[in-house]
Amino acid sequence: MQMELHTGIDLAVALIQQDTLPDLLKTATSQLETTFGLSRCWALELDLSGRTLHCSDLAEDGEFDCGDFSHPFAHVLQTGQARELTRAASYRLDHPGFQALFDASNRPRSLWLEPLSGDDGRTLGMLVLCRDEPEWAGITAQPLYLGLRQLLVHQWITQLQSRDQVWQRRLLKRSLDHLHDAETVRNRCDQLARTLVGNSQAMTRLRAQIVRAAGSQLSVLIQGETGCGKDVVAQGIHQLSGRADGPMVVVNCAAIPDTLLETELFGHTKGAFSGADQTKEGLLAQADGGTLFLDEIGDMPMALQSKLLRVLESRKFRPLGAREEQRSDFRLVAATHQPLQAGIEDGSFRRDLFYRLSQFPLRVTPLRERPEDLEALSRHFIRHYTEREGAGPMGISSHALHLLSGYDFPGNVRELRNIIELACLQTPVGDDIQPEVLRLNDLFEAPETWVAEPAVAGHEALSWLPDPDEIRDLKAAAQAFEAAIIRERLRQYGGNRAQAAESLGLPKRTLAHKCLKYQVSES
Repeated sequence: MQMELHTGIDLAVALIQQDTLPDLLKTATSQLETTFGLSRCWALELDLSGRTLHCSDLAEDGEFDCGDFSHPFAHVLQTGQARELTRAASYRLDHPGFQALFDASNRPRSLWLEPLSGDDGRTLGMLVLCRDEPEWAGITAQPLYLGLRQLLVHQWITQLQSRDQVWQRRLLKRSLDHLHDAETVRNRCDQLARTLVGNSQAMTRLRAQIVRAAGSQLSVLIQGETGCGKDVVAQGIHQLSGRADGPMVVVNCAAIPDTLLETELFGHTKGAFSGADQTKEGLLAQADGGTLFLDEIGDMPMALQSKLLRVLESRKFRPLGAREEQRSDFRLVAATHQPLQAGIEDGSFRRDLFYRLSQFPLRVTPLRERPEDLEALSRHFIRHYTEREGAGPMGISSHALHLLSGYDFPGNVRELRNIIELACLQTPVGDDIQPEVLRLNDLFEAPETWVAEPAVAGHEALSWLPDPDEIRDLKAAAQAFEAAIIRERLRQYGGNRAQAAESLGLPKRTLAHKCLKYQVSES
């Protein structure tokens, strides 16, 4: 009795010390084999669905379908009663899984199958005891066996509860993390909506993609037509990224001559070439810790494309004339209005560079495909105009918006901004923009057609009503409007530039510069 008590305490301590269910089952089967002289002992675990028994010690065929009555495990679980299975009966069972377990048990003369259930009726699994002696009552009726089986069930339930709690905590954490991530994305999308204006599905989707792109270090390729706001997308990626405190270096590959683009990017040492009288830091070095934005990447010469590819792969470069390489930790964002696939086919753009650039591709939808954004964009530009000039229209009329909705906007958002700002100049302060001031087709041709006419109130007011077919240069039209307003305001204040500048919300130096640029005199 003393030996049995000592053995029982040791076995109980061994079971209680196990931290995981697999360790518990392994320890229990090993101790049962040693204590009761079993040739083998198995612990089969019932999954949460209650449909499958798992035997983790069997690498193959270790699962038993509880609905398959071709093996006795299903019958034992259904009845909840233990039973003996003889070797002769085992040979007749044509079930691969059971035969694998039987072989791994060295084909004993007798097996004892005993279901294990908790006090709440929950079935946990099954014990399979194996020995050559067919007498089982001498084991299963022993107080030691009954006590160990009860302790095993108790610890098994404890492990399942602990596992369930861990799973619930993980599920809760994932749910909270998902809610937090969703809230973060929503807040950042709202932040982007201040500059990337529009409520269309295309713009909503683009803002969400920008947030995701900003959270990665992947190279981003922004594709879209001229004037659709690719630079604003690039700025959004930088400002929402972990590099927001670093520099954003912008390189317009189309605006820099081919002969200068390489030295602008890589920099050069003093004496590297004729005229290099001092060392110049390149834009790649300046972008260290921040974002490098290569605008109009489709215009980059082929010779420079191969060098850029190597830089993107290694983040190392060598300034012209330098002996040693430098390293720059930058995040690349590129943009183009050109179809790069066509450039790849005609040999003007490297295929490998295209794939390296477009790790995270973004497409900006042209304005004509999202007319529902016209009102929000128009009001956005009106607000910016009013803030810049100090006064302006109150808004835009529904008739004017209807007129805008029928236009294709080949210049996209940039063209809309120019049209709205031009309309703001012709709309009385506090009024809404009306259709007649929207110049959608070939704006004025030359400044000479703009004249000042006397106003009814006794002083001159600006009136620009030439034939729209006469003028075709939008930039010249906008500059001439600006010059005419400055000229009129100077006349109004008797040539006093300080008062005229203040009335226009401009610094005096800026007004002086514009007067020189547009050749406007005080008279």
